[in-house]
Amino acid sequence: MTNKLDELKRIGIINALRSCQLFAGLPLLELEAVANATSIKTVAKGGYLFREGDPSHGFYVVQTGAINVHRVNAAGKERIIHIFRAGESFAEGALATEKGYPADARAVEASQVLLVDKPGILALLRRQPELALRMLASMSAHLRILVAQLEDLTLKDIETRLANWLIKRCPRSDGDLPVNIELTMTKRVLAAEIGTVSETLSRTLAKLRAQSLIKVQGKTLTIPSPARLAALLRKNLGEP
Repeated sequence: MTNKLDELKRIGIINALRSCQLFAGLPLLELEAVANATSIKTVAKGGYLFREGDPSHGFYVVQTGAINVHRVNAAGKERIIHIFRAGESFAEGALATEKGYPADARAVEASQVLLVDKPGILALLRRQPELALRMLASMSAHLRILVAQLEDLTLKDIETRLANWLIKRCPRSDGDLPVNIELTMTKRVLAAEIGTVSETLSRTLAKLRAQSLIKVQGKTLTIPSPARLAALLRKNLGEP
């Protein structure tokens, strides 16, 4: 029975790795090699996977739930870097340094993640240059996220940041059909993600609602016309 459970767990790990963009398309033998260096960890809502400066034990792939990766400044204010969800990987950059993790990682909700062991994956990368290139591409994608966030924080007001966040979640920004966006986070977390506080987010949502650019019902945000919201975004950015 134990061997059967171990095999089922191994199959589950392989399937979860396959669903991650980092490992998509990787041959089964290579996936199995990564699985050999991977363990499953569960973390309760509000629990930490690691804190800034903790020794790096490897990087993570979210299997279920959501992980908030953030830093805390000297004033104690939390700044969200990104919220990672199922199929996304994070903390790959910590493989290349002995300084430990550069941020905190906390579960937004009860989550299950895969920990890809540092010594195991480094040994595999030395044998598999293609996988190393995939990881470089993944870290590059994370860097683009940070650059976009920096642009949001330095060039845009809260209304523009929120409009930009909403438009990114519409299939077509030039569409006139309503789009529903289900919030998978609290408004406090969303506020932190766009660099503000809950009260300011609520006021901004009310302002957009007064202009009939958005409807709010519980955790569902409805964009009646993405094209109109996109027009507001362009206007705020000074674009034609």
